[in-house]
Amino acid sequence: MPKRMLGRPMFPPKSYFVIRGLLFYIFSVGASVALKLSLRWRQSEQARAEAELGRSQAELKNLKNQINPHFLLNTLNNIYALTAFDQVKAQQAIQELSRLLRYMLYENQSDRVSLDKEVEFLKSYIALMRLRLYNDVEVKAEFDYPESQNVPVAPLIFISLVENAFKHGVCSTGNSFIHISLKANAHHLVFKCENSNTPKNESDKAPGGIGLKQVASRLQFAYLGRYKWKYGAIDGGKTYSSVIEIFDTPIEKN
Repeated sequence: MPKRMLGRPMFPPKSYFVIRGLLFYIFSVGASVALKLSLRWRQSEQARAEAELGRSQAELKNLKNQINPHFLLNTLNNIYALTAFDQVKAQQAIQELSRLLRYMLYENQSDRVSLDKEVEFLKSYIALMRLRLYNDVEVKAEFDYPESQNVPVAPLIFISLVENAFKHGVCSTGNSFIHISLKANAHHLVFKCENSNTPKNESDKAPGGIGLKQVASRLQFAYLGRYKWKYGAIDGGKTYSSVIEIFDTPIEKN
């Protein structure tokens, strides 16, 4: 094999420049394609995020619309009945209803609201629902959170579970109970709702609440990777329990 002469290139200069130009062209085309793919991916992700946001906002609006009509009608009927024998209690009910509607119409339009306002909304709802209950229904509601801190929370996540508890947890033929609790600090929130388990009969055609899928969707959108939710019958099927935990940082997967 002939030895390469000292100082001579391995191929002619013309071929060298052609190959270098070809490599530069390939690199430029590859970079351009990669940039276009990256921009398309970002646009696709942005469109997906906007679609998800729009869907979540539509679900939240749908939730508000579902709570308003039937609840408002039933509450007004209860208040009307109260005016005949307990005007003081009727006035208190009107005040609670005013607070509830003010929150739903004006104070929960953002993605996050103060936990204090959300709790006051739940208290008003529970107070109004008590008007419809029998005397043998036990209702307990406990809220423990730092009122001095402005703990943010996604609006109207817990109300669906409370609504279902009052709708499906009260039996007219026996003792029933509804126990609601919320404990929170700046890093961790636990919401628990338990009620006597009285499944609907097949003949019961009354419309249900927004359902567990709606709650799951709201949690997934507002607290992706930062929540736990356990629900179902416990105590041999006598109690229906729903527990939501929300954390301020992502949960480590086992």
